[in-house]
Amino acid sequence: MKLVGYKVITGTLRCDTGLHIGGSADQIEIGGVDMPIIKHPVTGEPFIPGSSLKGKMRSQLEKKLGKFTQNGEPCGCGQADCLVCKVFGPHKNPKHNLGSTRILVRDAFFNKTTKEKYEQLAKEKGLSYIEKKTENLVLRTTGTAKDPRSQERVPAGAEFDIEIVLQAYDTDGDGNALIDFVKEGLRQVQSTYLGGFGSRGSGKVSFYNLKL
Repeated sequence: MKLVGYKVITGTLRCDTGLHIGGSADQIEIGGVDMPIIKHPVTGEPFIPGSSLKGKMRSQLEKKLGKFTQNGEPCGCGQADCLVCKVFGPHKNPKHNLGSTRILVRDAFFNKTTKEKYEQLAKEKGLSYIEKKTENLVLRTTGTAKDPRSQERVPAGAEFDIEIVLQAYDTDGDGNALIDFVKEGLRQVQSTYLGGFGSRGSGKVSFYNLKL
């Protein structure tokens, strides 16, 4: 098996609703947010880890193909005709002949337009590129709210540059099947959600300007 080249997919991910990909708070602050999002340790700007997009693509493709296991773990069949295992790697299966995992998903950062927009809003109005959303548990008997919890989100309208690399081997033919499989994964993410709280409105995203 010989590596013959790379196929690179670039494009834009747009947040159609607020996006929450969880991070960890360095310290507990009185009045601080309960569920922060992941941020760059130097700039403090939100970003999308490649692992988050890759994992969502894989799980949705496994659901579509019926490849998920009964215990909820990723597919690890390692079969030559399994695109899930070939593209994303066979889970916990070192005894396979598929070669290296084909897909590399880069961390995604604000594109130039979004970065300039939020820098201008911060300068003119003191607004942040992070919004705070509070949710409550509503008691059915009284209709009153209790136990409010706050979460950070990237606001709707924010855009990120994405880059996905496919390693092409001489056993992969022209590689078009792999490319089509990855594009289907992006469509599956677009049809569902990315990150947390998708059933409550967060994480609707769209992809455009995809180029190979």
